Amino acid sequence: MARKQIVGALEAMQVNHISAINGRKAWDELQKIASYAESAGIPVSDMVQVILTDVEMPEMDGYMLTRKIKEDRRFDNIPVLMHSSLSSESNQQLGKAVGVDEYVPKFEPKKLSQTLARLLTKNGKD
Repeated sequence: MARKQIVGALEAMQVNHISAINGRKAWDELQKIASYAESAGIPVSDMVQVILTDVEMPEMDGYMLTRKIKEDRRFDNIPVLMHSSLSSESNQQLGKAVGVDEYVPKFEPKKLSQTLARLLTKNGKD
């Protein structure tokens, strides 16, 4: 349900996006994009401006997904925004420890859209 709401918000903001039903599928999709960018001789950041993830996802949680993204040099300079109902200070610290650039608690749609807009503008894709 939350993913559908986020997709709706992204569409309202006119942001091109790809969504995945779990962390493993998200990682697979990111790998495809990175491979395509490499073969085309362009930086992945020309195709992906921000990665939005939850903490709680089947098959691979958001912490593991973020760690994999941050360990892969092809994703350098692409911010990871974690959006989760697990918004305690310890969850946010764990997110930062694995490389999350921004952490926005769920149920704060205005803050989410403002953060996304700022990250997209920062990356020159407004």
